[in-house]
Amino acid sequence: MKRRIFVKNTGIIAGGLMLGNTAGAFAKSADRIINIGIIGCGDRGKGIMRVIDQFPQKFKVVAICDVLDMRLAEAQKLAKGNNYSQYKNHKQLLADEQVHAVVIATPLNMHYPIALDALKADKHLYLEKTMTFNVQQALDLVKLAKAHPNQVVQVGHQYRYSPLYYKVKEMIAKGYLGKISQVDCRWDRNANWRRSVPDPSLERQINWRMYKEYSGGLVAELLSHQIDFINWAFDTHPSEFMATGGIDVFKDGRETFDNVQVVLRYGEQNMVGNFGATCGNSRDGYLFKIKGTKGTVSLLTDQGVFYPEKAAAEKTLVDGVTGATKITWNKDGGTSILPEPTKDGTWYALSDFYEKIGSGQLPDSNVYTGAKTAICVHLANQALYNNEIVRWKNEYNV
Repeated sequence: MKRRIFVKNTGIIAGGLMLGNTAGAFAKSADRIINIGIIGCGDRGKGIMRVIDQFPQKFKVVAICDVLDMRLAEAQKLAKGNNYSQYKNHKQLLADEQVHAVVIATPLNMHYPIALDALKADKHLYLEKTMTFNVQQALDLVKLAKAHPNQVVQVGHQYRYSPLYYKVKEMIAKGYLGKISQVDCRWDRNANWRRSVPDPSLERQINWRMYKEYSGGLVAELLSHQIDFINWAFDTHPSEFMATGGIDVFKDGRETFDNVQVVLRYGEQNMVGNFGATCGNSRDGYLFKIKGTKGTVSLLTDQGVFYPEKAAAEKTLVDGVTGATKITWNKDGGTSILPEPTKDGTWYALSDFYEKIGSGQLPDSNVYTGAKTAICVHLANQALYNNEIVRWKNEYNV
């Protein structure tokens, strides 16, 4: 079944919430609070809990789960006087009937098996990026989601919800950048990415990002956001994957590379995407540039500037970027895309998660788009670690 047909047939149940056994056995209501269970209470899980606290009329965290006692204790401190139900086995949390929806923020290798159990338990699902650990899991999760149409599955590529990135997508579609041929992305830091370990036996559980058994490394943890945005903005996927890198900075026993450069060829768009990250320098930090014959967009996570090419700058632009009648260029030759910085992307994503649970509509970052980006990450890592050119296959289209 084609994706658009599937969405049309299963997306909305007239006038009410799509129901599962426990996913939301209640009618849509403006003041309905959705009870959330958090599976994975590391840095990202606790960060999402803090954002959820900004929606007291929409969400309430009622249960937490982690295999490590120290993580449960850290998460419990965020309860503000209300004790969470605590579990060390995610299946026990999924059996908790007070939980309507779950957030999965575990190591990457556990995303698929827990998502599988969550759908079978009739829970709505906010699944952190990258959606799955490998290609087959991505394809299988799409099939599973189709078999459980009553559950909303949202994937944590939050740029798809940011007003800034929405605006850039619109600019691309309307041709303000002209013919785009290059995308340049970086996400750099000058740190070893290592967490402190209270007991050596916990090394691989705490520092899982450094080990291939659990992690997709820098490509999955950082660059997947920018790769996903390009997929979304151009309604595309790469045709060829080339990459190089190594453990060039921190010789500390890690397995995933600390210095990577990925080059993606988008054949249908006649476009090249450059995606790089290092743990050995923080000068650029986050950098995202989209370059066309008429201009360049330069983005941070919460703000952006449009720089016209010289010929375009000599012309008056009307209602092109900010909605003003005439744009005044700053001394650097650029103008802000939005008048002020946006909120954290997770805020917009969770706000939409609530709305989609109510309407039953497909989220912008969903199981289909999540699968596409997860496949991209896996193929990029295949090129990176095997030193080969990898090509997209038709069987990856979902």
